[in-house]
Amino acid sequence: MSVFTEKYENFLTEFAKGKKMGLSSSENDKVTSRMMSIVCIDGLFYFQTDKNLRKYHQLISNPHIALCIDNIQIEGTCEEIGHPMDNPLFCSMYEECFRGSFKAYSSLKNERLFVVNPMYVERWVYIEGVPFMETFDAKNEEYSLDKYVGL
Repeated sequence: MSVFTEKYENFLTEFAKGKKMGLSSSENDKVTSRMMSIVCIDGLFYFQTDKNLRKYHQLISNPHIALCIDNIQIEGTCEEIGHPMDNPLFCSMYEECFRGSFKAYSSLKNERLFVVNPMYVERWVYIEGVPFMETFDAKNEEYSLDKYVGL
């Protein structure tokens, strides 16, 4: 197993099944962000949204997005993969992590499911109080842990 694979699998295990994260998307150089309920399945991140919302139109016109929580930022591309209820694995995980949202929104006819393919993950880690920048370049399967020095 490569260092990248080992470290990235550890990161995903720490991430757990679901988190509320900030999702940033853009269209025509206009960037917007909002909180989303995100689930992680097999290293991919999933969320649902209504096809009538501005965020949906941004995602369709520009699939490049960023997710953020605490000291973690994830850059990737996303694509619409259908209606949430057509994906039993997503439904099971989403209901387990976000029962209220699942019951309120997942079966609505305008809801659409998106999958995010993470390309780059960056997070701050502190080792004995010393800050490090940990990066996962998923596209090139490269891992680094660099002490933050500042200038």
